[in-house]
Amino acid sequence: MLTVSDLHVRYPGDVHALRGVSLTVAPGLFGLLGPNGAGKSTLMRTLATLQMPSSGSISFHGTDIAADPAAHRRRLGYLPQDFGVYPGISALVLLEHLAVLKGLTDRTERREQVHALLAQVNLWSHRHQAVSRFSGGMRQRFGVAQALLGDPQLLIVDEPTAGLDPVERTRFYNLLAEIGDSVVVLLSTHIVEDVRQLCSRLAILHDGAIVREGSPDDLIRELEDRIFTSTVPRGTTPPVITAPQRLLSTQRVAGAIRLRVLGDVAPSSDFTRVAPDLEDVYLSALTAERAMPVVRT
Repeated sequence: MLTVSDLHVRYPGDVHALRGVSLTVAPGLFGLLGPNGAGKSTLMRTLATLQMPSSGSISFHGTDIAADPAAHRRRLGYLPQDFGVYPGISALVLLEHLAVLKGLTDRTERREQVHALLAQVNLWSHRHQAVSRFSGGMRQRFGVAQALLGDPQLLIVDEPTAGLDPVERTRFYNLLAEIGDSVVVLLSTHIVEDVRQLCSRLAILHDGAIVREGSPDDLIRELEDRIFTSTVPRGTTPPVITAPQRLLSTQRVAGAIRLRVLGDVAPSSDFTRVAPDLEDVYLSALTAERAMPVVRT
């Protein structure tokens, strides 16, 4: 169990990257959803002890990670948003090198784990190929393999599917779902589809604070009968949406503009009620005039 309590991170110039973040994450896949600049990477780095919080605490399985960061890192697997590799070094050699750095000193055990991980992430046939020449999806799968060295109990993945094509993204989903059966996996992303496909619980981070939290189904259910849509033909002025309705999104479809609105009643007879989805939950949290109180369901 990962427990984050009233976490604050402040940078020079009175910049608040995190504002009182509190989370409880059980084993399985937990999604942290938010736009770029919301504080997701700051939270990931803090959970990985790459930086210390200004105040608040983080415990994992009841132990404060600040009391012994080195011990916490031995239980941690971390896939950052961007990571570099040595040029010209094969996947097999590089993963063995990283295993040594992770503390796997027994040669036989290390080799067995490296071989098993390369097979698990479907890179065994590419083990002699330089990682620097891998495609984006292959490199991300290698990143998962290095994160799983040492059988971590907590796996942190930061924006893992950015830039992946649909085939590679599906492979990545399947891999993370398999891993999430036995460990705590915290998935940080701004891509709603990542969370919809993988996570049984999620939190939405906005401006350094958690503004929504719960299961995807429960959060979607809260918007039942409150989402309306209308398509405005080309050359027509879109209607002005005013309170109490709230415009969630505009999308161009075949030259027309499709509006999606949140409200208790339709803005006009041109709007049709539709079923809500997780993107509506996300956009409703981000378009609120001020941060909503956290709702846990």
